[in-house]
Amino acid sequence: MVHRIRTPDELEAFFAASATQPALLLKHSTRCPISAAAYDAFQAVARSLPDRARYAVVYVVEDRPLSNAVAERTQVKHESPQVLLVKDGVVRWHASHWDITVDALERALTRF
Repeated sequence: MVHRIRTPDELEAFFAASATQPALLLKHSTRCPISAAAYDAFQAVARSLPDRARYAVVYVVEDRPLSNAVAERTQVKHESPQVLLVKDGVVRWHASHWDITVDALERALTRF
């Protein structure tokens, strides 16, 4: 299941929860066809490996301040679409645009 993060408190809880389980965060633009493809890949991995990670999404257009907070919190330059794998509150891997594929997400999850 993919949880939509809507508040700074939910974002902090997401990072805190990564202490016990890897967490994947997708920064998704509802206006971008590349982001739509990344979203589909992200959803497919969440369905096929539901117990392997926590899955969450931030909508970058609708929740711009929250999207900016992710970039500030992680010190990873904002891109959209962008996926971040977080473990112990730290970004361990990230990808953007066409690099967000089912295969890439599954490989990242096996590393952490």
